[in-house]
Amino acid sequence: MESDAHAEHIAMLALLQERPALAGQRRGDTSWPAISAEVSLRGSACALWQDLHPLTFDGMDFQPDLDRAHARLASWRDGDFRLITVLDDDYPMQLRTVHDMPPILFVKGHLHADDVGVSVVGARAASQRGRAMAAHIATGLAERGIMVISGLAAGIDTAAHRATLAAGGLPIGVIGTGISGVYPDNDASAQLHRQVATAGALVSQFWPNAPPHRHNFPLRNATMSGLGYASVIVEAGEHSGTRVQARAALAHGRPVILTDTVAAGTQWGQALTGRPGVYVASSTADVLGLVEELITAARNTDLVSLPGACDDAQ
Repeated sequence: MESDAHAEHIAMLALLQERPALAGQRRGDTSWPAISAEVSLRGSACALWQDLHPLTFDGMDFQPDLDRAHARLASWRDGDFRLITVLDDDYPMQLRTVHDMPPILFVKGHLHADDVGVSVVGARAASQRGRAMAAHIATGLAERGIMVISGLAAGIDTAAHRATLAAGGLPIGVIGTGISGVYPDNDASAQLHRQVATAGALVSQFWPNAPPHRHNFPLRNATMSGLGYASVIVEAGEHSGTRVQARAALAHGRPVILTDTVAAGTQWGQALTGRPGVYVASSTADVLGLVEELITAARNTDLVSLPGACDDAQ
C-alpha cells in the first residue's frame, strides 16, 4: 500500500510539473499545433520547456510564465470542467492522429478516448429541408452507436444535436468559445449546451473564459474534423465557414460526405467533388450507407473499433 501511495504521489508531482509547463508554453510565433506535436514527440512538456528555455547563470528567464501557468491551473481547479492534455491517456485517440491537434482540451461531460464519431455540420441560416436532413442523419448515427459531433451553432448544428438527444445518442459539442461561454448567447443555446454536456460532452480548446473570436471557429472546425472519423456537410453557402471543416478533413485524411445540394450548389463543393475521399449523397439513406461502408472498411483494417455498431445494416 505504501509503494502504491508513493507511486501515486510521484505521478501527481509529475503532473503538477507537466501541466504548468504545457499551459505556459505559448509564446511569440509558436503555434499550439506545433507545441502539441513537439510535446507528443518528447512525451513531456517539461522537456520541451527546457529545450526552448534553458537555464542561464541568472536562473530561468521565463519563470514568470510558469508562475502564471501555476496560478491559471489553480484558478481552474474548482471549475465545473476537466482539463485533458496530449500527455493524458484519455486524450481522444482520433485527435492524436492529426497535425493540428490542440495540446489542451477543456471538457464538460464524458469524452472517451476511443469513441467513434462523425461530424454533422452546416449553415447557421439553414433551410427547413437542411435542418430536417441533419436531424435524420443524427438520429441514424445515434441508433448505430456513433457519437454525433457538431459545433452548437444555430441551424444545422442545433438540429443535429437536438435530434441526437431525442434519440438517446451521444452528442459531442465542440465550441468556439471558452468552456464557460455560450454562443449564441441566449437561453435556448445555454440550455442546449447543458443538455449536450449532460448526455455527452462539451469540448473547447480555448481558455475557459475566452470570448468568441472570428479566428476561433476555423480552429474549432479543425478539431471537430480531428475528433470524428468523417465529416458530413449537410447544407452550406458559398462563403460558409463549414467549407473550412471540409478542407481540414481532407488535410487530415478523413472522408468528407457532401449532400448533393452542397456539391452542386457551391463552387467549393464542385471543386471538391471527385477528389479522393470526397463522397456525394442525395439522401439520408445515402449518407448513413456511406458512413457504414467507411467504418466497416476501417474496422477491417483495424483502424477503428466499433463492435456491432453497423452489424444490423450489413
